Amino acid sequence: MKLRIYNTETRHKEDFEPRVPGKVSMYMCGPTVYNRFHIGNARTFVLGDTIRRILKYFGYEVTYVQNFTDIEDKVVNRANELGMSMHELAQQEIRNYFEDADALNIKRADYHPRVTEHVKDIVSYIMELISQGFAYVSGTDVFFDVRKYPSYGQLSNQNLEDLVMGSRVEITEHKHYPADFVLWKGAKPNEPAWESPWGLGRPGWHIECSVMVREILGGHIDIHAGGMDLMFPHHENERAQSEVLSSEESYVKYWIHGAFLNINSEKMSKSAGVFFTANELLKSHDGNVLRFFLQSAHYRMPLNYDSDSLTSAEQGFARLKNTHLALKQATQPSNRALDAFSIDQPAYEARFKESLADDFNTADAWAVLFDFAREVNTALANQALSSTQATDLLAFLERLSEVLGVSLGQDQTLNQEVEGLLAIRQAAREAKDYKAADEIRTRLTEMGIVLEDTPQGIRWKRQ
Repeated sequence: MKLRIYNTETRHKEDFEPRVPGKVSMYMCGPTVYNRFHIGNARTFVLGDTIRRILKYFGYEVTYVQNFTDIEDKVVNRANELGMSMHELAQQEIRNYFEDADALNIKRADYHPRVTEHVKDIVSYIMELISQGFAYVSGTDVFFDVRKYPSYGQLSNQNLEDLVMGSRVEITEHKHYPADFVLWKGAKPNEPAWESPWGLGRPGWHIECSVMVREILGGHIDIHAGGMDLMFPHHENERAQSEVLSSEESYVKYWIHGAFLNINSEKMSKSAGVFFTANELLKSHDGNVLRFFLQSAHYRMPLNYDSDSLTSAEQGFARLKNTHLALKQATQPSNRALDAFSIDQPAYEARFKESLADDFNTADAWAVLFDFAREVNTALANQALSSTQATDLLAFLERLSEVLGVSLGQDQTLNQEVEGLLAIRQAAREAKDYKAADEIRTRLTEMGIVLEDTPQGIRWKRQ
């Protein structure tokens, strides 16, 4: 089955054919480390991790790079505000990033480069651009000359003249042309700076990704992913400064951009206070539920976050967890007679894989798993599964949910607490201490646990 990916640059779905058969090079724009990332960023980071997992599921060997922007205006300003060095702030926020990413089951990338580790490489890259006539020095700054790159605007589907007329670019007297963008910024007071042929200064934002891609992945990659907000100007500028030095036509073969996440139907905005950090939500919600919610719509479709949508996601996820738990309980050996009941796992996996092959459609893939769970629940209700069948179906459900980076059986602490209470309740019943048994049942109900009597004994599930 062939993967098809929507390529932002061509605005079409295309058959996925990596540059090297069987191997994929992929770059994801990572966080600017001045604060914890918000739930909109989380959608983008989960997208990158999900794509990587799906590619591996399809048999590809993936080299995945996600950077940390640890030098940028926001980092400098925040560090000064807190009275910290830029390095101290970056170290703190990178630790915070991994803490929140781990809770969302986002695996570590193969490489997590930091901009400050590549300043010398950035200076060398800018010197190449100047020597070949694609960039120019203006005072202590260096700018890229967009008119030297005829395809500028193609990625974001914008005309260069319209960009200038519409004030989509920063206009300063230091530029030769209004749409030119900065590659190197001259040093300012109270800011970190590095030596360069143009004096003390630091890199501009856009140059960093081009350099790190070239240094780690070789300059030409299969997939570049990021949020829709990065398409212009960041990715447009990155594409321009990379392709002018390229011996090949395309810097990136497939550009992938994730849509926005809105808060209560409003566009997320830090300046307007319309946002939640992922960490805030993780304090009150299971990371698996949040990840499931973020995958509940196709990545190119806007997703709205509000209390109702998250409650709906929690309820849907609870149904899958209950199926998982019931299967786990059914793996215990039983002497009861069984009716013949066959569940066609290959057919379900074919549908699951077909959904993911269609531009990483996680929403449809989850729908397949719900259909599977519904049939399993019917079989369990009819007591028609052997312990061997239950074991096989449990492994199947766990394997496919893991492709999406979600664990259905992760609440080990809760499981142990419930099982412990059930053991105490059973002992109370056997001792005819029904008051104690009822009190434990009430406590379990308050925990959101429902008890069911079955021929194999008491089973429990979440409400």
